[in-house]
Amino acid sequence: MTYLPIILTGMFLSVAINSVLKRAGIPTIIGYIMTGVAISAIFGLHHGNFAELEKIAEFGIVFLMFTIGLEFSFRQLIAMRKEVLLFGSMQLLLSALFFGGVAYWYGMTMEGAIITGFALALSSTAIVLKTLNETGQVQTPFGRKSVGILIFQDMAVIPILLMITIFSSNDSDIAGMFLEIAIDALVVGVIIYLLGRYVFEWSLGWVTKADSSEVFMGTVLFLVIGSAELAHLFGFTYSLGAFLAGMMLAETKYKYQIEAELIPFRDLLLGLFFVTVGMQIDLNTVFKNIDLVAFSAISIMVVKFCIILFFLQFFTRFRAAVKAALALSQVGEFSLAVFALASSNDLLEPRSVQILLAAVVLSMIISVFILSNIRAIADLFYTEPEPEPILHSTGFKNHIIVCGFGPLGQHVAEELKKQEVQYIVLEHDIHRMELGQKMGEPIFFANAANEEVLKSFDVDKVSAVIVAVDNPHHMRLICKALNHTAPLANIVVKVQSEAEARMIEDMSIGHIVIQSEEMAKRLVAEAMRCRLGI
Repeated sequence: MTYLPIILTGMFLSVAINSVLKRAGIPTIIGYIMTGVAISAIFGLHHGNFAELEKIAEFGIVFLMFTIGLEFSFRQLIAMRKEVLLFGSMQLLLSALFFGGVAYWYGMTMEGAIITGFALALSSTAIVLKTLNETGQVQTPFGRKSVGILIFQDMAVIPILLMITIFSSNDSDIAGMFLEIAIDALVVGVIIYLLGRYVFEWSLGWVTKADSSEVFMGTVLFLVIGSAELAHLFGFTYSLGAFLAGMMLAETKYKYQIEAELIPFRDLLLGLFFVTVGMQIDLNTVFKNIDLVAFSAISIMVVKFCIILFFLQFFTRFRAAVKAALALSQVGEFSLAVFALASSNDLLEPRSVQILLAAVVLSMIISVFILSNIRAIADLFYTEPEPEPILHSTGFKNHIIVCGFGPLGQHVAEELKKQEVQYIVLEHDIHRMELGQKMGEPIFFANAANEEVLKSFDVDKVSAVIVAVDNPHHMRLICKALNHTAPLANIVVKVQSEAEARMIEDMSIGHIVIQSEEMAKRLVAEAMRCRLGI
């Protein structure tokens, strides 16, 4: 079928709907889901009519998981083994046991009830991680527990899908299939580890020397999609491969630049993913069973909240347990794929699938509002303030950021070092960055004109920012990004001339140092000193 009219209609509706919703303070995720519902109704689409579009949209989750992987290296993941293995397994098994038991009690077959139980136990990686990223709460106590449980859930999707295959087959060798999965998982992990250790950083370093942003971005996209495809070839989800690739790149010098450059791709594809979620809703079935859909969605969320709160309160502070339980109370996007596959294998009735799909989407919509107001809702359960410091990527505070490591930037860094001031240097030229590394400077390969890069280096906590770049256009872009991310920061900018100074006169720059004027003063001062000495 022709997708161009659908895509154009979707773009128009998403812009129109989200423009209205954002003015009301409603997150864009809701607008994307509403767009999907509208498109499905306008064009009479049904699940399966847009399989190719769903494949593309799935890469929104792929890029999201990759950027999350950048925040969690292998060492950090090992340090989070309690959150991933213990909390993740407890949440999944307890939730699956309850929901599966209820489904079986109400007449589902044993196989259908097991699949339903595990599917409803899953939470939304896309919604939770996107919100935690936007609010900077990934590394908070409740954020780390939420992420750990979500990582375990993503890994558990493979065995859940395998169960569907086993239940729909009469002669499956169950033990053999599980052994094959274990071997495949080991192979994928080893391959991506070796590639990350010996190929990823070298290849990025090689293409960076070409000094081309599009070549660098193309290489990153190739590494992400290639890792996702590798995992998929072995029967795993695309997102798991991308997550592993992200962890391998987490400790490279390119981490911050990759993260900043990839965000537009991630957010665009995530929007498309939520549109396809809305397209799966059959409005006729939903309206005929609206009371059952609403009751199911709310009941599922209440039960998941209670289960997570029940066991987490024994391992962490009560308020953090409440917030984690609230964050994970919805049903996730992977459950939509599980229900679709189970239905195609005749393990679930079509009517039950539509009601479950609608309940899942409704729970996702509700959870967006819960996550947006999670602090206020948590206060209803536990009002005592609980310190939950946000740990950023760098952890700096009251530091100075030096933008550029040219001749002037090198002298600035040397002077700051003499005065024992904490500072970091951001440099987008690979050769200068490597020079700084050899000199032992705290230098990072990053584009200071990118707002996400500045946020990663705690620009809102700086004592000052010194802009010492040579390119006037790049200098203006950096100043513009600083105005948006740190409007109150003490910003000192070096310009070559009055003409360059006028380029940034419309911005809130604390100090503009005109190099030609300062040099003229210095030359005259030196000349006068020599004359007086005579």
